[in-house]
Amino acid sequence: MPPEPAISNHWASVRDHARVFGELIYVYPVISRRSAGLSIGVNLNPDKRCNFDCIYCEVDRKLPGRATHVDPIQLREELMWLLQYARTGGLLEDPKFRDVPREIVTTIRDIAFSGDGEPTMIPNFAECVAIAADVKRNEGLDQTKLVLITDAAGLDKVDVRCGLEIMDTNQGEIWAKLDAGTEAYFKQVNRSFVRFDRILRNLLQTAQVRPIIIQSLFLKVHGSPMPDAELIAYCQRLNEILTGGGRIREVHAYTVARPTPETWATRLEPQELQAIAAHIQSETGLKTRAFP
Repeated sequence: MPPEPAISNHWASVRDHARVFGELIYVYPVISRRSAGLSIGVNLNPDKRCNFDCIYCEVDRKLPGRATHVDPIQLREELMWLLQYARTGGLLEDPKFRDVPREIVTTIRDIAFSGDGEPTMIPNFAECVAIAADVKRNEGLDQTKLVLITDAAGLDKVDVRCGLEIMDTNQGEIWAKLDAGTEAYFKQVNRSFVRFDRILRNLLQTAQVRPIIIQSLFLKVHGSPMPDAELIAYCQRLNEILTGGGRIREVHAYTVARPTPETWATRLEPQELQAIAAHIQSETGLKTRAFP
């Protein structure tokens, strides 16, 4: 994989991460700062099902989803077409990508399972991972990662673990959510029926098998950032994963980038996010990257 290019926050494709591209149902292209370039998203939740109801989620669930399930044959066809279209410069014809340098918009950094809900909720997750791995291999994308962006609630499911094993042999990377340090704050921000201790157990057990990336969104709730005591507890949760034999490659700290369903859930200023990232790195020793 080439060195990470410079990504401009002013590009339309960086500001707009719409999960719709033409008539495609399951795949879409974005320029991602965290991927450092072109990411091909795979939306395994066109039905918009999720086991979290985060106060910052920009998915509009008032509108019905575009499909009720994932058709494996169509997924394969769409993914193959979009990979070839992107690599031959087709995206440069789209106004959203015209300001992106050709070398960035034709180099596929990753294929990411990230959509309008939680990818691990579907019953055929492993099958979809196998399809992506097979298409990636057939296209000769040996350096392109397979990324799972997950809230970690379903990492203990048998089918999901089978999918993770496929990812392990195909440049796989797991970006697992952790937005809180305590059950109370978890319920406030992620508003899930899943128990917080299940999230923590899944993170530990998954990280004991392979290194993971922790992705954490920090924000202001009614004008107040995460309380100091909560940030301390959050760092303790990370340290517990490490002392339990889990491996964390790095922490991605980011904040609100698009309109939220709750007007009182607002973004941090860049210096506020940088301060949180610095604190996490100091308290855990983990490489922590801030994405204002």
